[in-house]
Amino acid sequence: MDILRWLIEAFNSYIPVGGSALLVREVVGNIFGLASAFGGMRRKVWAWPVGIIGNLLLLTVFLGSLFGDTDTANLLGQAGRQVMFIAVAVYGWVRWKQSANNAGSAVIPRWASNPTRIGLIAVLVIGTIALTPLFRILGSYEPVWADAWTFVGSLLATWGMAKGWVEFWLIWVAVDVVGVPLLFSAGYYASAFMYLFYGVFTLIGFFVWMRAKKTQKPSVETEMPDPLIKVER
Repeated sequence: MDILRWLIEAFNSYIPVGGSALLVREVVGNIFGLASAFGGMRRKVWAWPVGIIGNLLLLTVFLGSLFGDTDTANLLGQAGRQVMFIAVAVYGWVRWKQSANNAGSAVIPRWASNPTRIGLIAVLVIGTIALTPLFRILGSYEPVWADAWTFVGSLLATWGMAKGWVEFWLIWVAVDVVGVPLLFSAGYYASAFMYLFYGVFTLIGFFVWMRAKKTQKPSVETEMPDPLIKVER
């Protein structure tokens, strides 16, 4: 019982910072998120399960009123995207694990096709427009369109990461540009500062993956030698 009580107190504890306080599980959840992003940049399979742990913690943060934090704003888009993250992470985890090579890299980066790029932009814009009134009805924090934008953008970025598209890093940049001001205004300072750091980190990740796209090629193994290839002796 003492251990359970300690875990509950740690779950709801705060870190005083100046005249405000940071929720411990919000800080820890973002640390796991950062570790997952670092693993994703290095194309490591462990990035996905680490990210899932952070998603579970942040889900309880953005639905604060359901966990006793009655004075906090509910960001339904932010909360919903944690659920989405977990679902897509399972797909990405399986996909990367199946394609992992001996060097430890789980995916070979590639550019998305032009039709795919157009589709990503269309889904981001149309999805934001479609979800904004729904999130407003459900009581999400204003400006609701920003919450919807971060939700849809995060879905696309995570899906793009699972697919190995280099452009997924740029989608994260678009998410951070809108998400940082939203989180600051809603009082989620730990997440806001982490997103601000993510903005720089995602730009670095983009160039890392772009360079990997130029230097790495997928390997192809065949059970039988190609009869059309003449072997010189």
